[in-house]
Amino acid sequence: MQDSQQLLQRLNRRGEPLSKGQKRIAEYIAQNYDKAVSMTAGMLGKACGVSESTVVRFAGALGYEGYPEMQATLRSLVRQRLTAEQRFAIASAIDPHNLMATVLRNDMQNIRKTVDALSQDEFEKAVAAITGARRLYVMGLRSAAPLAQFMYHYLHQICDDVVLVGHTTVDVYEEVERIGSEDVFIGISFPRYSSSTLECMRFAREGGATVIGLTDGEMSPVMGASDICLCAATDMAGFVDSLAAPLSLINALVLAAGLSRSAELTEHFKRLEDIWDAHSVYIGKTNE
Repeated sequence: MQDSQQLLQRLNRRGEPLSKGQKRIAEYIAQNYDKAVSMTAGMLGKACGVSESTVVRFAGALGYEGYPEMQATLRSLVRQRLTAEQRFAIASAIDPHNLMATVLRNDMQNIRKTVDALSQDEFEKAVAAITGARRLYVMGLRSAAPLAQFMYHYLHQICDDVVLVGHTTVDVYEEVERIGSEDVFIGISFPRYSSSTLECMRFAREGGATVIGLTDGEMSPVMGASDICLCAATDMAGFVDSLAAPLSLINALVLAAGLSRSAELTEHFKRLEDIWDAHSVYIGKTNE
């Protein structure tokens, strides 16, 4: 119950007392947040025994311009609370005949949201930090692990010293023990947020490093552990995390960092191509 009250306190921007009818809505959200997050104003009103207009006024009383804005905030708040079982229940509600289109449209919408909300200034700060770092540390665990591996793979080709944290048998703190003020730590974490990634981000910050966070929004705990934070929308259509927008953001970061070293990388990639051809790393004309 205390956790539910904390949820409502964070949702209530104005912090003002609620009317009797509004309290009924608040109580329903607190007890059924996994269902409320996907309800329309009319559906929520019916579930609470109030009118749709009462739900809309409830959103206004909390300090939102309308119900959609409140619902978006609620979605950000509860995504980290949803269990695997609750996530699967959301997926089960999708019409199997429309599943493919639903998932792909959801990914498209996430990328569109990311483009609209992303700060160009923060993006450029992140690129400058990456290209100016003595050593780069990249960390992402669980569902974020493929993102970290993808970023490491390409940063390793354009930067001299890159470390992928948390993917060896060595303790993660041993991997970042030598981190310092000339280094950059990139922490990638999306709901449900990894406590290990957050702890390492804080450790890196205490060591004087610049910490770049990649996460889903301002409600994320990653925001408070970062010097520079870039957000990518990851609203999911089911129990599988939507990583299309985060991957596109990483793609943009790596490309921007690479283009800042254009002449150097041109020569580097020429040498790599000779090595790859000599060892038949890729299928070429001789393999056809």
